[in-house]
Amino acid sequence: MRVRVDMTLCQTHAQCVFAAPEVFALNDDDELVYDATPTDAHWPAVEEAARACPVQAIYLDGD
Repeated sequence: MRVRVDMTLCQTHAQCVFAAPEVFALNDDDELVYDATPTDAHWPAVEEAARACPVQAIYLDGD
């Protein structure tokens, strides 16, 4: 499974970071960084992060 974030849409509200901190984070410049291929164990939190994104910038692709 893959995660993709449209960085042109992302406004760094960081709701994904709160929902799935093992997958999403803010770097030292307050820019979003993320694991594009999280483990299956993290997938429920990643789905919650996608739902929580106020601008719907997170896309999930199942394998």
